[in-house]
Amino acid sequence: MNRRTSAIMMGKRNRTPAAAGGALALLAGLTGCMVGPKYHAPAPPQVTAANYKESTVNFQDQPGWKVASPQDAMLRGNWWEVFQEPELNALEEQLNINNQSIKESFAQYMEARALIAEARSQYWPTITLGPSWSRSRTSSNQRVSSSATTGNTTSLWTVPLDVSWTPDFWGKIRNEVREAQYAAQVSAADLEVEKLTEQASLAEYYFEIRGQDELQVILNQTVDADQKALDANQGAYDAGTGDYISVVEARATLKAAQSSATNVGLLRAQYEHAIAVLLGKVATDFSIPVKPMIYTPPPIPTGVPSQLVERRPDVAAAERTLAEANATIGIGYGAFFPQVTISADGGYESATLKHLFDWPSRIWSIGPSASQVIFDGGLYRAELHQYEAAYNADLASYRQTSLTAFQQVEDALAGTRIYSQQILQQQDAVKASQDFLNLEMQRYNTGVDPYVDVVTAQTTLLGDQQALNSLQVSEMMSAVELVQALGGGWDLSQLPTPSQVSAKVPGSAYALQK
Repeated sequence: MNRRTSAIMMGKRNRTPAAAGGALALLAGLTGCMVGPKYHAPAPPQVTAANYKESTVNFQDQPGWKVASPQDAMLRGNWWEVFQEPELNALEEQLNINNQSIKESFAQYMEARALIAEARSQYWPTITLGPSWSRSRTSSNQRVSSSATTGNTTSLWTVPLDVSWTPDFWGKIRNEVREAQYAAQVSAADLEVEKLTEQASLAEYYFEIRGQDELQVILNQTVDADQKALDANQGAYDAGTGDYISVVEARATLKAAQSSATNVGLLRAQYEHAIAVLLGKVATDFSIPVKPMIYTPPPIPTGVPSQLVERRPDVAAAERTLAEANATIGIGYGAFFPQVTISADGGYESATLKHLFDWPSRIWSIGPSASQVIFDGGLYRAELHQYEAAYNADLASYRQTSLTAFQQVEDALAGTRIYSQQILQQQDAVKASQDFLNLEMQRYNTGVDPYVDVVTAQTTLLGDQQALNSLQVSEMMSAVELVQALGGGWDLSQLPTPSQVSAKVPGSAYALQK
């Protein structure tokens, strides 16, 4: 125990144990006060249906895509593995490590956790040590009783220790801590939203590229067929058995197909460049091998509608934002109560360094102070109304986010199911177009129809093939959107609790990165 502490304790020895105990009890009681409304999480939208409206449970008599059974199953962990595409799995793993948007969101989450520590620091007293030395001289021209005095030169050594503490009588600091904790939970949920968004974008771009590769095959086959048709018509014309208009029509058809085949490379390149950015790589050094493939989305477990709000990180973020707004209202209420500060100053003061720490050199003072705004023109009341209005806005935002979640699931379910049915119909259209072309080629070769009818059949077949490819890609897009709308493999149990976001973070986590 240092001398300053001993002096303070000596000043307190005259107090009786009962008085000291009473003061401590009063202090504990006051610091236990908590003003402001108690937070209650809002009830999620009430869902009466056992299954989603657009689920194939309601369309069992129709062919096409169906959800997984049983429907109360849920996606877990790495949701992209449901598509059983090893190359996509490898890309997703790279994205989770190197994506810069995810890193940015993670840094913002760490920043939010640091703000909790800042708020919690107010629980403790502030201790300041400020040693100083000064040397001064008084003026020789000062007069006392009409007689001149000689100026004096003095030195002063001081080692002051100041302690200041503001007890949390009305829960203002506790509300600030809770506000910071809820804000960190919002940031954690936002991080999960960002992860899911980037992961889904990667999956969509990947299937888009595979769709472009398949379209390239279709167009290359069309170009080959058109080249053979042009060669045949040119040969017939040169032999005097054909007409020149057929040559011109065949050449025009070939050039149009070649133009379309060339154009496929543009979108593929753009999707490839977008994937490079998602992976945190320079687009110049990144490429994806060509691999034409036709995908059919697997049965995706949707779970039941009543689980949806617990699976969406954006809904969790909206609810935690509401809790944060409620804590802000508590801070607003705390402004109406007086602020009490307990301060103590002590240390040593001496004209010479030799005697600075002698017992007679000690100095100290102790005492509480209170401040209360008597008139502020209605500022605190207006701020409180502002916080309450912000809470109501956040409540509406939470409900809107929940409703949008159901809309997105139903939209994706409808898209995946309807696209699958349309694909079956379009496949029949492609088959019919191929039969149409075969018949027209027979009629043209026998001289029944002109070559322009063959061109019409070729154009019809190519259009149907392109439409089928587009539908197959759209079906995969809807499947990815469905997984994203369901929250991926996330659920509310993965959201860190207030105590978890308040846990101490190693200093290395905040080290500046190169």
